[in-house]
Amino acid sequence: MATVSNIVIDQGTTFSLDINLTNDDGSAKDLTNYTVASQMRKAYEASAATKFTCVKVNASGKVTISLTATQTSAVKAGRYVYDVEITGTSPVETLRVLEGLVTVTPEVTKA
Repeated sequence: MATVSNIVIDQGTTFSLDINLTNDDGSAKDLTNYTVASQMRKAYEASAATKFTCVKVNASGKVTISLTATQTSAVKAGRYVYDVEITGTSPVETLRVLEGLVTVTPEVTKA
């Protein structure tokens, strides 16, 4: 079951979130054979999505998702849904590790 965590993104700014993934026993999740993907959408069934850049910082459970200032400028202010999934090749599995709401706050200062 995914952890629920709501996030706030300021439109027009760089966004980054570090995620530390653990096993049920509290030990760091070994991400050696995993890829990471994350998207936000206006609604679960929406076809348009903003893809987060996902980086495994190390094999021992740390992942960073991010958006550039250009990307956040292109997103309309409002409420969205998102999730983070990891997909393994050995073992073969896909797990949703994080999900929740994204609130994008409007930008006042524009370039």
